[in-house]
Amino acid sequence: MMKNKFLLVTMSTLTAITLAACGDTEETEMNPANPDNQNEMNEEMDKDTEEDMGHGDMSHSSSGEVPEGLMESANPTFEVGSQASISADHMAGMDGAEATIVGAYDTTVYALSFTPTTGGEPIENHKWVIHEELKDAGDTPLAAGDKAVIAADHMEGMDGAEATIDSAEETTVYMVDFTTTDSGEEVTNHKWVTQSELSAK
Repeated sequence: MMKNKFLLVTMSTLTAITLAACGDTEETEMNPANPDNQNEMNEEMDKDTEEDMGHGDMSHSSSGEVPEGLMESANPTFEVGSQASISADHMAGMDGAEATIVGAYDTTVYALSFTPTTGGEPIENHKWVIHEELKDAGDTPLAAGDKAVIAADHMEGMDGAEATIDSAEETTVYMVDFTTTDSGEEVTNHKWVTQSELSAK
């Protein structure tokens, strides 16, 4: 009888210790006070935010090549080589960054929605694709509601995707270099920032 009672006490004690250890582990994993864990959570949130904006797999830098037929702006508000402040959040760390103007072009710029050719969730209101980056778009600018096939690879699954135009605007678009305000990433030849998204320093 005493032996059974001893075994019962021993088993109860071991179970209590095991449960307590599991509880501590869960608390460590979920505890925001843990700096390492908090950093991981923040990074995940930033990533989710960027993906929600439709730019999760965006190629922020580019070769600097422009589509055939794209006309340089004769008299841009921001001249090539000048500095400007960006007020756009196409990607994390972009808003408020100091930009160097690499190129200025007069065209029609589109915000559009599409489903990536690689699958996944539809991308809504992606900014920006210019008229010259649409396949067989012709000379006449498209309007909201029109369909077009994208011939640009700003992000994975974009090239060849069928898109619906959300908005269209004739303006000057800029290719820019900048350093992100959050991670210090050097972004070169970023396509595109519109004139209204830039302000004088």
